[in-house]
Amino acid sequence: RQRFDFGGRDVASWFPGHMAKGLRQMRASLRRADCLIECTIILLSSAHIPLSGRNPMLREVLGIRPHVLVLNKRDLADPQRKPVSARAGLAGCGSAGHRCQLCLCLCKQQLRSFSHVSLQIVPLVAKLVDDSPRYHRAESTEYSILVIGVPNVGKSSLINSLRRLHLKKGKATAVGGEPGVTKAVLTRIQVCEKPLMYLVDTPGVLPPKLEDVETGVKLALCGAIRDHLVGEDIMADYLLYTLNKQQQFGYVQRYGLAEACDAIEPVLRRVALARGRTQKVKVLTGTGNVNVTTLDYSAAAYEFLRDFRAGCLGRVTLD
Repeated sequence: RQRFDFGGRDVASWFPGHMAKGLRQMRASLRRADCLIECTIILLSSAHIPLSGRNPMLREVLGIRPHVLVLNKRDLADPQRKPVSARAGLAGCGSAGHRCQLCLCLCKQQLRSFSHVSLQIVPLVAKLVDDSPRYHRAESTEYSILVIGVPNVGKSSLINSLRRLHLKKGKATAVGGEPGVTKAVLTRIQVCEKPLMYLVDTPGVLPPKLEDVETGVKLALCGAIRDHLVGEDIMADYLLYTLNKQQQFGYVQRYGLAEACDAIEPVLRRVALARGRTQKVKVLTGTGNVNVTTLDYSAAAYEFLRDFRAGCLGRVTLD
């Protein structure tokens, strides 16, 4: 397929009450913040969307404070497109011509193992703050950092990782694979003693209205919008279209297909057979009710999406 037909569908807007409340709280908390760390994702399990995964509303909130852009989960991104993604992230950062002073690319292993990239965050943020005006906070000796981003991009994981690294402490904020785990702006969480630094976790916030259907599907593929609001069927179909367009044919071998498929039905059939995804359906006949076992295509679509988010279908950047 040269283009994807959304069939006149519209992506449901996912801007629940806690998002609107969180945005108001973030604006109020901005006066006490010295710097902002914006998390987005280069690949799945959060991303493939270094551009679609950024909320322009959040950039309007930034003002002129120092801004660090963290592109998370780079280990799932297409390595051929990663440098472009990083440059695009830097160029699209901030508002009113304000660009972020620093862009970091992290992967899941680095968050777990505290690599040299993770070690850079605290000293670099401290340097940015020291080199910038501290609005209404010149007398403060500690650093207060606001962590922002769309849902399910790893904001809480980043905070917990830095806390384990510098303070040898356990989790301070809940994490999960579904969007919406953080419901409100939390109190400050200490992540370092020297320098004394606090990070504030915030709820993931999407624009109240997405600009186009394709952006919404990309966000849903990366877990920023709950699957059922978009539909696993159209998400799986769009994913197959994207994999074929980028010549990422790892799904052929993984599911035992004879060749690449342009239609989603043969792929889901193989996934359902390989994973044993079946369901019993009651059929009414002239002699009574009969239970018939059929393939569960909805469950197969979910398995297809889960494999993509785990990086099992190759390293892909959707933007």
